[in-house]
Amino acid sequence: MTAKATPSSLLITPKDHTLIMIDFQSQMAFATKSIDAVQLRQHAALVSSAAAGFGVSTILTTVAEKSFSGPMFDEVVAPFPGQKLLDRTSMNTWEDEAVIAEINRIGKKRIVLAGLWTSVCIVGPALSAISQGFEVYFISDACGDVSTEAHERAVQRMIQAGARPMTSLQYMLELQRDWARGETYELTTGIAKKYGGSYGLGIIYAKTMFGAHEG
Repeated sequence: MTAKATPSSLLITPKDHTLIMIDFQSQMAFATKSIDAVQLRQHAALVSSAAAGFGVSTILTTVAEKSFSGPMFDEVVAPFPGQKLLDRTSMNTWEDEAVIAEINRIGKKRIVLAGLWTSVCIVGPALSAISQGFEVYFISDACGDVSTEAHERAVQRMIQAGARPMTSLQYMLELQRDWARGETYELTTGIAKKYGGSYGLGIIYAKTMFGAHEG
């Protein structure tokens, strides 16, 4: 067996998947207990900002926006100025014809999911997409549920069905993958400094104190 300096096909790239951001809305967040609301917003913002910056095909969808669940988080919408939000009545995004039409228009077989709640609005499309032959990833720390138990059981159920979990920071760094990619270096470190928690603080410190550069 000979090793080669090439990446696994299991790693995502900016052009090989569709990101679906689901129901990051006020009413859904009020009942979310598995993750702190501040962390949830940071993680959602990191994912949205990275996806927009890397040119990832992205669908933003809400449920009952006007009548019940309220507006989508500004942090999620702002990186995609002018993009239409696809509002649904179905809890399962995969049962909405407008969303499916957009997925088919984009035409990618790899789907990445993030949103609220894990046990309903993420499990539904994850299992549905897998059953139709799509490859599914979900960003576990950019999802939340009414309890830790609900979130964890949903994560287990998706993994058992073949979905692959990742985190918000992992998602962005997997898009970048090589610090020699200078065209997105400032984008990646800038998002990390703003939304990357202690990792972002480390970047700020290193650059301020030593003029450090990852590349």
